[in-house]
Amino acid sequence: MRITTIIGARPQFIKAAVISRVIKEISGIEEILIHTGQHFDANMSDVFFEELDIRKPDYELKIGGGTHGQNTGRMIEAIEEVLIKEKPDWVLVYGDTDSTLAGALAATKLHIPIAHVEAGLRSFNRKMPEEVNRVLTDHVSNLLLAPTDTAVQNLKNEGVEGLKVQQVGDVMYDATLFYKEKARKPEFALELNSDFVLCTIHRAENTNDPARLLKIIAALNSISEKHTVILPVHPRTAGVISKIPEIQLQKNIHIVDPVGFLEMNWLLQNCKLVMTDSGGVQKEAFFHLKPCVTLRDETEWIELVKAGVNMLAPPESTDIIAVFEKMYNKTIDKNLNLYGDGQTGKRIIDLMQKNNFS
Repeated sequence: MRITTIIGARPQFIKAAVISRVIKEISGIEEILIHTGQHFDANMSDVFFEELDIRKPDYELKIGGGTHGQNTGRMIEAIEEVLIKEKPDWVLVYGDTDSTLAGALAATKLHIPIAHVEAGLRSFNRKMPEEVNRVLTDHVSNLLLAPTDTAVQNLKNEGVEGLKVQQVGDVMYDATLFYKEKARKPEFALELNSDFVLCTIHRAENTNDPARLLKIIAALNSISEKHTVILPVHPRTAGVISKIPEIQLQKNIHIVDPVGFLEMNWLLQNCKLVMTDSGGVQKEAFFHLKPCVTLRDETEWIELVKAGVNMLAPPESTDIIAVFEKMYNKTIDKNLNLYGDGQTGKRIIDLMQKNNFS
């Protein structure tokens, strides 16, 4: 069996590393790895390949930096060329990026079966490009690998059900368990106490809206009066911050360059609380038993909110400080199982080998 895996962004590198390890252990499976180049910054791409021991991609398309339409169109063209050449039995895509959609569209036009990891996630906000990407990918995929019962129900609500939909657990939980002992303390964290707050901000809804961003920064400034805030800055966020003179960060907010996965694992293990607008970081906070404040109007991971381990704090309509204070001393039940048993990768490959979903 030949599997073409398509990746292009940080979370996909981590998930693909899990599946690639499983593939290596099984004879008779060949993986062709395509890196679209969607994350073109070395700190957002190269470092993950190095520290996660992901082999060099077979194809590096180096497509990134344009608009969503430009990137997706160029990716479809380049991926199609590779698929025609390699003739895989499956195309494997992850999550909700432009790379995901491009891979799915190229494959479906060539009648190649598509397996979609993290199928069924919904924020129900079509203004998010990620939401459009994931919905369209789900509806052309042949095997929908849903991480939760909620995701399965979302697909059923859209008329997608039957054997092609499989609840397999969350591949990121596999990754967390595997890399937990390999966590690496960043150099800037040498003198950090355990009560620091870890914050990430990158979504366009926050970074492209000065009013929302200013409210987030104001909240962080207030929090930093009592707690150190570590803020790994996404390149997009750094660019926006530099252009808004009203943004003044207090000295106890430490802006750092994007960190690798192993360093992020250490920060998650050792922080007191996580504040983020990232989908993946919400889950990673839970995996490390840390309460989370999500700086968005909605979340794909609604089960975290229902379990009380994550709380939404929309910047425009919520007192972020009040949410922070409510969650700060929250204790996470280590027996709370929301995302499987850590064997999702093996389950996915087993389903693809059965090859009866097309």
